[in-house]
Amino acid sequence: MRLNGGIHLDGDGICSTVSSMILIQNVTSIINDNVAGYNKVGYQRKVPVISSFAEFIGPHAVSENKDEEIGRIKITKNPLDFVLACKGYFQTQTPNGIKLTRDGRFKLDKDGNLLTLENHKVLSRDGAPIKFEKIPRSVDDIRITKDGLIQFKDAEKLKIHNIGFISAVSADGERIKNVSVKQGYIEESNVSLPEEVFNVLPLRRSFTVNRELFKIQNEALTKLLQELGKV
Repeated sequence: MRLNGGIHLDGDGICSTVSSMILIQNVTSIINDNVAGYNKVGYQRKVPVISSFAEFIGPHAVSENKDEEIGRIKITKNPLDFVLACKGYFQTQTPNGIKLTRDGRFKLDKDGNLLTLENHKVLSRDGAPIKFEKIPRSVDDIRITKDGLIQFKDAEKLKIHNIGFISAVSADGERIKNVSVKQGYIEESNVSLPEEVFNVLPLRRSFTVNRELFKIQNEALTKLLQELGKV
């Protein structure tokens, strides 16, 4: 605050402190999302990114990237549980357009469509929904090769039917050439709880320091305004 024939509030102090606290809260929120997603199948850890110009941008200086490292692989022995043992995503058709997912828990409907647990159609390499023209007697007759070719064994005709290649793309939607698919597994999240706890500790300390600084600044400003009111 300056007194030069009038009262001028210099907001750099309190405003910067409040901005820092909001910035820390935004980063902490991303870490909290990671902790909440720890037990979610196919969840990919969010990485908070703070702009170099955070002091000018303020609370909006925080963005996030995805950590595309492969998560923990867990065996289920379910023939319709697929895992991409490489970076990339399955493509599914939703009411809001194409969605990318690492969650390979699929199922068959009565019409032979391969669906996600949310009833979204799973897409093939050519962009069409994957559909079994003849529904297998048992899901145990379904196989998927390492390169993503879905097949099923017709026990009656002693014939192997090729259904099509499951789509596997990068985050940019580009087709992955060297696909590696495993059957009977699910991919748990790639979140490490100890790492997230380690990341949040300095944020809490920084928030506490800024909160105490805000209290000091606020008290000083209050006292100054009270003294000015006596004049």
